[in-house]
Amino acid sequence: MRVENVNTTDIADAIRLGCRTMSSVFNADDNDIPFFGSRVRPVASLSFSPRHSESHVPGRHLNGLLNAENAIGISLDEEAIEKHTRAAFYSYSGPVALPLNRAELDGDLVNFSPHNVREGFHALYSLVAYRDSAKAREMAEASIESIFEYWDPEQDWKSEELRRKYGIIVYEEQSFIVGLARAIGPLVKYFRTTGYGPALELALVLKDKVINGWFAADGQYDIDIFGTHTHSATCVMSGLAQLADLTSDAPLMARVKAFYDNGLWAMRDELGWVIESNVADSSPDRGEVNNTGDIVETALILGRWGYAGCYQDTERILRGHLLPSQLRDVSFIEDPPNPNNEDGLRDVANRHLGAFGFPAPYGHQPVDAGDDPKYPDQSLPVVSFNMDIVGGTVGTLCEVYRDTTRLDATGHSVNLLFDHETDAMSVKSPYTHDALVIAINMPGPLRIRIPSWASQVRATLSGAEAEGLASGGYLLFADMPVGEELRIEFALEPSEIVLKHRTRQISVRMQGDAVEAMENFGADLTFFEPLKL
Repeated sequence: MRVENVNTTDIADAIRLGCRTMSSVFNADDNDIPFFGSRVRPVASLSFSPRHSESHVPGRHLNGLLNAENAIGISLDEEAIEKHTRAAFYSYSGPVALPLNRAELDGDLVNFSPHNVREGFHALYSLVAYRDSAKAREMAEASIESIFEYWDPEQDWKSEELRRKYGIIVYEEQSFIVGLARAIGPLVKYFRTTGYGPALELALVLKDKVINGWFAADGQYDIDIFGTHTHSATCVMSGLAQLADLTSDAPLMARVKAFYDNGLWAMRDELGWVIESNVADSSPDRGEVNNTGDIVETALILGRWGYAGCYQDTERILRGHLLPSQLRDVSFIEDPPNPNNEDGLRDVANRHLGAFGFPAPYGHQPVDAGDDPKYPDQSLPVVSFNMDIVGGTVGTLCEVYRDTTRLDATGHSVNLLFDHETDAMSVKSPYTHDALVIAINMPGPLRIRIPSWASQVRATLSGAEAEGLASGGYLLFADMPVGEELRIEFALEPSEIVLKHRTRQISVRMQGDAVEAMENFGADLTFFEPLKL
């Protein structure tokens, strides 16, 4: 089955639909704490996590929802914001200012995973930035103080002291990258918002440890020291890029670019799919979309630093994988029997609409996905969309929306060739119209990124030939008149690429930076026309 309503062109619509999901996944049997786990096959359900529900999901969702309100002006369900806020504050209501979780639904806050500090700060940063929450600010600053008290760059967490004094169980992570290093990005965001010096201090302490043990100058990736959780590697990369951008740290940005060009290819393919778990026996085509989102967020920063090819990488990732992988057709999901009226089994298909999860490049259900051991009598393999991934991906799409076009001291820039309209300009995409058409509403020079594969580029202004200056992957029109349409014509060149995965190669036919057809190996729930070789 090929799924319906696949999106390859509309960023804002993907954001809106993802916000719908994040406003629909509260557990009525658990004081409206959001669900973490998800299955749509073999048996559909939403579920609690003793490690991630209240300490992880609210941060991802508040970051996505409140960013969406800011980026595209969406009207949010304020009751949903309140529920996520209550859950985030509850996670910080234990005996020490760290994001904690319950071991069971009716238990106390006793579990601490350093992995979740990133998500905790995302909740608090978002509430400070977009709701001016004094309570969130107080919690964030108390949490930074607690981290400096109970964590040491050389000795790691004071786990025994936390257990003895507070009864807190500290999870041992695979590596520093899978734990506290993940928090660099939201600490940068918090500092940008508040100017709170200890947030920047902690980010720099974490950065120093990261570059001395993991993100080396040659950009290589060593699974033995990074750990197998690929999202941690990609979100630390993104955090380092944000920190380098904040502090104008060119050597640090060079390390980010080296990893982007080298180590990242141990986990990604040409469409930005990233393997979910980098272990030898993991499902070879099972990805994770917020890993892909971290690549995109890093690429946007690198693009602003002058690497125009990173914007082209972003465009190909968005059109070829990230946007198509959103769950926009739930007709195949069967709500399970629910004799006890459990909320996690109620209206599961509808509540998943708009989710992002663990796709293959070709569809929602990877070949070799594996069976669910809980349901050995079921014939369908596991397909899931864990709820944290929705928030991470929507947050990425908000950054994409902001960066599609820009107006700054250099004038107007068109970085991504999507339909887009702001107070400053309007853009009609060559993927939805017969040419790239741009009109500016405010005076200033205009720079337009031209894809590297584009040939025979022709520009016209009011029907007459227009000549731009080609520089750094862009065409510059230094004296662009306000209100007139600049029309840029080029063919969306066909090409063939091969995605190299562990157990197979996946052939893809492209049209420009969009997928026209792809091999799917007989998989179910596919995105694209099948490519038959």
